[in-house]
Amino acid sequence: MTTHRKIFMIFIIALFCGAGVWSCKEKPVEIAPEIAGSDEALFKAGQEFMEKDAEKARLYFRQVIDSFPKSFYAQRAKLAIADTYSRKSDESSLILAAAEYREFIQLYPYSPSASYAQYQIAMTFFKKILKPGRDQTKTSQALAEFKKVLTQYPLSEEAKLAQEKTAECEERLAEHNFSIGYHYYRRRAYKASTDRLTEILTSFPSFSKMDEVYFYLADSYYKWNKIEESTPYFTKLVTDYPESDFAEKAQDRLAEIDRTRPQTGS
Repeated sequence: MTTHRKIFMIFIIALFCGAGVWSCKEKPVEIAPEIAGSDEALFKAGQEFMEKDAEKARLYFRQVIDSFPKSFYAQRAKLAIADTYSRKSDESSLILAAAEYREFIQLYPYSPSASYAQYQIAMTFFKKILKPGRDQTKTSQALAEFKKVLTQYPLSEEAKLAQEKTAECEERLAEHNFSIGYHYYRRRAYKASTDRLTEILTSFPSFSKMDEVYFYLADSYYKWNKIEESTPYFTKLVTDYPESDFAEKAQDRLAEIDRTRPQTGS
């Protein structure tokens, strides 16, 4: 058998195999007339498949939206479609979930479920947050979306949950900045370390390691021979965090600064 004939035969076999696979694919869902004529029945049918067959559930939900666009169940169906995607953790599903939730808010901005949709948008980013030390872009995106819940729906139940997640995101971002700032401090790159550590003071004032931030910020200035800039931060550490392990180190630095200052006559 020639090479060309072998290739041709392989192509024919593949074509028939593909046709066989295609014929075995699941046929579109056939909706009984008594269900197709009721928005409530269609919606409940979709709910029944939420756990076991998300794609089939979405077919029912889309039928609600297409056949009864003004129905109360059309709103719920739109939200349910987004939920079927958000239950998965893969990248593409979470992107689709965020898109569906955003569209829900655009279509029904005054719906009581709009706050839920906005919270779930934030969660699609939150679920993709990487471990400390790695890129924190998703953390920043999640934080921005959680803040929308707080500003746009401050009295909602989701606002309470968003407040907790906001604090968690800010702690992560502050920890990330701190690790970079400390790395620069160890490398004696004091300009870079002061920039990173100062950003924590301005952007993440509730950071749990603020005593360490004050110390390494102050000590960066101190070792950079910017003594006057270091003093307020050493003092802040001693006065605000007297029980910190870094407070004693700060007191030693302040005492050293006092000893080296020129003495003025009385």
